[in-house]
Amino acid sequence: MSGSADVTGEVAEPRSDPERPDSVWRGIGTVFTWVLLAVVIAALAASVVVPRVIGGVSLTVLTGSMRPTIQPGDLIVVKPVAFDEVQIGDIVTFQPISDDPTVITHRVVAKTFTSGETMFVTRGDANGTDDEPITGEQIRGRHIYTVPKLGFVAQVLGGNRTELVLIVGGGLVVVSLGAFIAAGIDRRKRRRGAADSTDKVAS
Repeated sequence: MSGSADVTGEVAEPRSDPERPDSVWRGIGTVFTWVLLAVVIAALAASVVVPRVIGGVSLTVLTGSMRPTIQPGDLIVVKPVAFDEVQIGDIVTFQPISDDPTVITHRVVAKTFTSGETMFVTRGDANGTDDEPITGEQIRGRHIYTVPKLGFVAQVLGGNRTELVLIVGGGLVVVSLGAFIAAGIDRRKRRRGAADSTDKVAS
């Protein structure tokens, strides 16, 4: 014998979640902010933190004499080195005129010995002629690494680049935390809404 049973109660109709598009865009914004924050931190580390840790300095390349190895606008990090450790093939930063603040970064292509003194011959990778020989005392450091195009940013920031990068990085951290908290609140609201709908169906 078969029978049927009547079921009473409210059945929630499927509804679209109007908050979902906003949640998606908020998530995209959060990811973008974290990526931007990572880039800022990497730039800060490469241009300020690492040079200080290793006792070096960061410099902006202004000309194309070292193309294609180093491009104009690149940021290079140079570390002081004893002149007897400099080898042919090393890229060094030197003063073409002793005690002159102007520096050039070129590759060592030869070493000569004159009157008991070691002389270094340098040349830019893109140049067709050698530079005038220099002494070891004119060498200010050896090239450690290059960060493409970061030199342009360093020039714009000038002497305040550390402070400005820290401010920007701190601002991005605050924005990222705010977005993370907002996303958590949004998820809790959606779960609460889903629970309310379930209660209505069961009643």
